Amino acid sequence: VQLQASGGGLVQSGGSLRLSCAGSRTISRLDTMGWYRQASGNQRELVATLSSISTPNYADSVKGRFTISRDYVNDMVFLQMDSLKPEDTAVYYCRLEKWKTAREYWGRGTLVTVSS
Repeated sequence: VQLQASGGGLVQSGGSLRLSCAGSRTISRLDTMGWYRQASGNQRELVATLSSISTPNYADSVKGRFTISRDYVNDMVFLQMDSLKPEDTAVYYCRLEKWKTAREYWGRGTLVTVSS
């Protein structure tokens, strides 16, 4: 499965962006899809994940500002990012984890830059 993320860019503090990620093959509703990010000099960290059998899982740092959603028909996952802060600046990666095998797939990152 190939994952294609898009939607990154430059935005001012307090602004919004919407990231999208599309899978190249059918993705089960039971699979977990999500977003991770990696800021310069830092380790990659979880931002949000979602499957049809779980409630959305968010990092504490983004709760109340980011919303993850999925289009199960078109095998896509989205991340609506509101009230962006400079500390949200990072490369954002889309991830898929298969529910049967736990095998994971990563998309190429999309850069989000939040200016102060």
